[in-house]
Amino acid sequence: MRKKDCFYLGKIVRKHSFKGEVVAKLDTDEPEIYQNLESVFVALGNNLVPFFIETSLLQKGNQLRIQFEDILNEADADAILGSELFLPIEFLPKLTGNKFYFHEIIGFDIEDVQHGYVGEIIGVNDSSAQPLFEINSNGTEVFIPMIDDFIKKVDRDNKKIIVAAPEGLIDLYLNGE
Repeated sequence: MRKKDCFYLGKIVRKHSFKGEVVAKLDTDEPEIYQNLESVFVALGNNLVPFFIETSLLQKGNQLRIQFEDILNEADADAILGSELFLPIEFLPKLTGNKFYFHEIIGFDIEDVQHGYVGEIIGVNDSSAQPLFEINSNGTEVFIPMIDDFIKKVDRDNKKIIVAAPEGLIDLYLNGE
């Protein structure tokens, strides 16, 4: 399994017991969907290794306590501490309406209600406090905040997102004004 065929589920953040249990912090708004998994892929070095789950228990919102089949003591748990967890993309629940996964909108066009066609989404910058659409507009990079109020329609059939960017934002990038 390759990382590009998977999505990031979370990270093993601490040990829970001397019997090898670990706690993973899940990166999801709906952690309950993932509380009865049979297995996950654990990133070890450059590889994704399947780990089978014996038991798991959701606690404190988005923290999942996990007992893996072959992790039986603290030393075993130490070896995977800090590792990222992944699942195949097909495990993602389907989203509808104006909700979307970042990976699914790459290649979509962006149209603004005032400006018209802006460009193609080439990425999502989620390193800042507010995620941003990264748009290629004829060679110029344009960034539009991914704020619910700005996103007017996600048209999956036509691979297009219609936004209402703040007045002057797009012109700032394209005209330098």
